[in-house]
Amino acid sequence: MKTSIVAGAFLAAVLLGGCASHRFDAGQSETVLPLKRAWVDGRTVEYVTTDISDAAMAKAAGANYAPRLAGAVGGAGHASVLERVYKFPGGEQLSIFQSAPLPAGSANAVADYSPLWRMVMVHWKSPADGRVLKSEEELLAAEERGDVALEQTNVVANCPITRAGDGSALRGVR
Repeated sequence: MKTSIVAGAFLAAVLLGGCASHRFDAGQSETVLPLKRAWVDGRTVEYVTTDISDAAMAKAAGANYAPRLAGAVGGAGHASVLERVYKFPGGEQLSIFQSAPLPAGSANAVADYSPLWRMVMVHWKSPADGRVLKSEEELLAAEERGDVALEQTNVVANCPITRAGDGSALRGVR
């Protein structure tokens, strides 16, 4: 009986080890997602969008429509699990994220980072005065000067950051 327990444990370790191994091959399939860039504190980060709570935006981004994500906005007495992403609807520049992991991956030391983002649309009051803003601080200063108007939405997007501003990346990101 002791031999069968040891053999069973060995088999389980081999199978589980194979799943966790970088050599694991389940039919040689892989998923390639469109990589996007955004600004965080003056540095660019890379991310993917997998899910959005708004059907039209999900369709435009080629992401999953996930209406339940809108529930993450919170409400009276409930803290939100969302960070803000500032989106320029005319595509004038990269979006601006409120936070990012640093470094990317399991050693992240930024407790506020969340891959769930509540969209805030940014509109230049005078498009001719538009310029590149690279951080939330620059954006909020522009709002305070009256250069931009911010429109908070109830749209939630799942956009995990795959490469942080310091160049660190999740395993498998090339």
